[in-house]
Amino acid sequence: SMGSSHVWTADLSHRVLAYLNSRHIAFTIPSLKAAMENLLEQRLYQPQKLLEDLRGTDAQQFHTAMKCLLEDKKDRLELDNIVIDLGEIRKQALQSPGVNRSLFLVTLERCFQVLNPLECVEILGMVLRGSSGRFLHPDIAESLPQDLREDVFKNLSALFKDLYDQTLAHAQRAVYCWMTGILKTSSNVTDDSVSWVSPPTDLPGLLHQIGLFISYDNATKQLDTVYDITPELAQAFLERISSSNFDMRNTSTIHRLGLLVCFYDDLELLEAAVAQVLLHQMIKCSHLRGFQAGVQKLKAELLEIATENQTLNETLGSLSDAVMGLTHSQLESLSPEAVQGAISTLNQVSGWTRSQVIILSAKYLAHQKVLSFYNVSQMGVLLTGVGTQAFHAMDRRDLMQLLRSATSLHVSDLSPAQQHGVLSKVMEAGDTVSGIVEIQGAFFKEVSLFDLWREPGFNSTVLKAKEIRRSQALFLFELLSETTRRPEELLSAGQLLKGVTCPHIDAMSADSFLAHFQYFEDNFSLLSLYQVNCLAWKYWEVSRSSMPPFLLAALPARYLASLPASQCVPFLISLGKSQLDSLVLDSHKKNSVLKKVQQCLSYIIADEYTVDILGNLLCHLPAAVIRHGLSPRAWATALRGLRDCLDLSPQQKAAVRLRLLEQHGLPQNWTAETVKDLGSFLALFSGDELSSVATKFPDILQQTASKMAGTLPPKEFLQTVFESVRNISVENPSSDPSPGECFWTNACWAPEDLLCLEEDTFLRSVELLGAVRSFSLAQLRKLKEKAVQVWDMPSYWRDYHIVSLGRIALALNESELEQLDLSSIDTVASLSQQTEWTPGQAKSILQGFLEDSGYRVQDLKSFHLVGLGAALCAMNITEISLIKILEFRVVVARIGTLLCSTQILAEFKRKAEVVFGEPTKWSSFVLQELGTIAGKRMPELWESLGGAPLRALSPTLLQELSAEQIASLGPENAAAVTPAQRRQLSMLQLQSLQRAVDGAKARSWLDAPPSASPARTPSSLSPPGKPFQWFLCSSVLLTVQD
Repeated sequence: SMGSSHVWTADLSHRVLAYLNSRHIAFTIPSLKAAMENLLEQRLYQPQKLLEDLRGTDAQQFHTAMKCLLEDKKDRLELDNIVIDLGEIRKQALQSPGVNRSLFLVTLERCFQVLNPLECVEILGMVLRGSSGRFLHPDIAESLPQDLREDVFKNLSALFKDLYDQTLAHAQRAVYCWMTGILKTSSNVTDDSVSWVSPPTDLPGLLHQIGLFISYDNATKQLDTVYDITPELAQAFLERISSSNFDMRNTSTIHRLGLLVCFYDDLELLEAAVAQVLLHQMIKCSHLRGFQAGVQKLKAELLEIATENQTLNETLGSLSDAVMGLTHSQLESLSPEAVQGAISTLNQVSGWTRSQVIILSAKYLAHQKVLSFYNVSQMGVLLTGVGTQAFHAMDRRDLMQLLRSATSLHVSDLSPAQQHGVLSKVMEAGDTVSGIVEIQGAFFKEVSLFDLWREPGFNSTVLKAKEIRRSQALFLFELLSETTRRPEELLSAGQLLKGVTCPHIDAMSADSFLAHFQYFEDNFSLLSLYQVNCLAWKYWEVSRSSMPPFLLAALPARYLASLPASQCVPFLISLGKSQLDSLVLDSHKKNSVLKKVQQCLSYIIADEYTVDILGNLLCHLPAAVIRHGLSPRAWATALRGLRDCLDLSPQQKAAVRLRLLEQHGLPQNWTAETVKDLGSFLALFSGDELSSVATKFPDILQQTASKMAGTLPPKEFLQTVFESVRNISVENPSSDPSPGECFWTNACWAPEDLLCLEEDTFLRSVELLGAVRSFSLAQLRKLKEKAVQVWDMPSYWRDYHIVSLGRIALALNESELEQLDLSSIDTVASLSQQTEWTPGQAKSILQGFLEDSGYRVQDLKSFHLVGLGAALCAMNITEISLIKILEFRVVVARIGTLLCSTQILAEFKRKAEVVFGEPTKWSSFVLQELGTIAGKRMPELWESLGGAPLRALSPTLLQELSAEQIASLGPENAAAVTPAQRRQLSMLQLQSLQRAVDGAKARSWLDAPPSASPARTPSSLSPPGKPFQWFLCSSVLLTVQD
């Protein structure tokens, strides 16, 4: 109230102080500062009080507060030596879940009366987007303003549309009713073009409205966005449009149908030209939520009509993405010229199967003896069909040009064998500097330590856009630490952060650590638990008062137990924004953390504000708290959070199920909105309970199931969805049951039924069936029998047949595997992707490749070794000794992921010793690179390793470790110790193991020198095949051994 100006001046500071003095308010600058900090903290951590404050302000004060929120000013207010950073306060406020909720409520209550309504919509947008729309609840319509200008209504509607996916179905219905109410009563809206959204009372009125709507140019734009429409509703729309005297075969009408075109069913006597128009419009059908099997069936029927009086060769370029429906034999019938002529269409289609890509690539390159840059640059998504050997045969300059071109985006989609085919050529003697630097994205992870070591031109800038595996990061961080004096250059270099070790963290000064901690916090997902543990200890030592509270969970449990009640809310908010599973692996320690969480909550979750504070911690609430500790007021908000949890325990799920039954009653009484809102929680109910849902809402059930891809719901739920799909096909014979709908429910097929699949169905879905992880061996055998029925004996199968099988190939016995043509390493690589081969099958694959390709073991290139994958485990010791060191050293990291027998790994370790020197001198990055090959390493290696997570823990090794060495394992390695391994340890070793699990400080790395950087050696290379050794003392010396 000190003048109308909102500008803070030095004069205003003096007037504030004078005002406080005139009121005889006793204060000192420190006490005033403390009072202001306390007030701000209270409002951040008790947002209900903020809501009360804002409700209690007069119009001018409220206006000022909202403007401050809206204007995003970076003002700093200075009152003597007190600095108030408004920008930082605003940022913290909008990151606080409870503050967002209070701002949302008070904006709806007061803003539209005080501010410009457009500004109010902007504020609502900020707080709703910051909360993923979770404040939109079914009662929302009662709070929404009713008298709005057209532009304000349009902006607010657009905001709700943006948040549609995050909004519960009940809330969607409430918002819809609000919108239709506004449109019906608004005196400003007289145009009939918008009246169509209001619920009609009679059919003629509806037909008139639909007719008007389809007539307007924005009909397409509207109908393109209805991606969650169901077949039933789409059919109703199509029937009403047809009844409104629209010619459903007119090109203009078809263009206006939007996603309704995906359910077009008037195919009788359809002309080929109309079928082609429909196919072009159906490109957008990939946006539909579910029902893709029906879409593919419709595309196949239209494809047949579109090519009735013409050959495939003539129409290939005009069939849009429906070409994905072409079978192997149809693709084989294409001429190379037709494929080359249509390449600009074919190279953009997303969704090709691997086998289709192989055929099309071979057709496109049929007349090319050696590939050029121009050829491959035209291929787009078909680049993955080029053979590994063909990449390796390319001119190095063409490959380098490929890596620099826009097509390089598709290089990351190549198989590891193909990538090594490219790498082996790029890394050939010559200009290796530009070679490595040009390798982008995930492809960079395939570069070996050997190739990194001989690259002299690295800097942190070139690493920012690359994916880096941990062994590369450990090596490169050491390397670049030597020449870089500014920590931010390394810490801001993307995934290089994975290479920060505890000695690096410990060596940072307090000021430097605090100044650069943000880099760690912003890239938390890149860090190992061991790194997080070291960061927590460092923060505790240098500035425990300002330590981010979630880091307390990484320290031993006693540190968290001593947390005062006054710090509970910041602790819960901080931990709720993290992922507890990535901070704490040990179940006992996790229980102690959750006990502290419950203490902080006083064992009850009272309201929605408490749910906001908990964030991701909701997923870890004990079943008893879910059942009895969540108040009714908190439940609705909590349910939404719980639905997004990926790994609830059976006890938690049972508690949720009981509360859902209490809230919604039995499933036979549920509405469509209830079924939608329950989402993945439908899987908590039995088949009998869901039978009424499957009968009343089959489309919604299948839509929900399609969203659950990537999870493994209970078998009973899968069976319910499966039966629902089959029942629809029985009721509607034109809708054939297809393995494509909710494909993981295919696990429910009886083995005999799989053998009865129609030939066309099998051909169109073989790759889909081969991707089902839960098929039993009995089911896979029937599918193999089906493949033999359709394709003849395995000796007749082409490379694309074998590649398309996926897991079905596991049913091939040894003699059948021997019949296959395995001359291509790409075919072998597709088989080696499967991890369930028996030793006999693996041996057949290995021998099949060597015999069919004509290679001897000593001839194998790096890309052959990568392509063979797990089949390498079928080699004998003599064969492994024949592998060339020159090839082995660049694929060590790949071989180090294999779970071969102890004898085979020991032989690989002997080869590793030729490359890296004696094991006692191996550094942490070498151990990371070797993975399982280093499994039989000596106990003293743990100290040089410093607890960095490894991929294997040898049971016999654990017994040999001293108590101090076990204590330095680090939380990740310690948590990986199995109960059987624990039983082999002494009492002293077990105590040390518990210290490591708990996050106790390991002393071994504290004694390491502040800097342990590798000394560079001349960049000259050793003669081909000669070894080089890596030594780790107080620093790493790299030398080339002749």
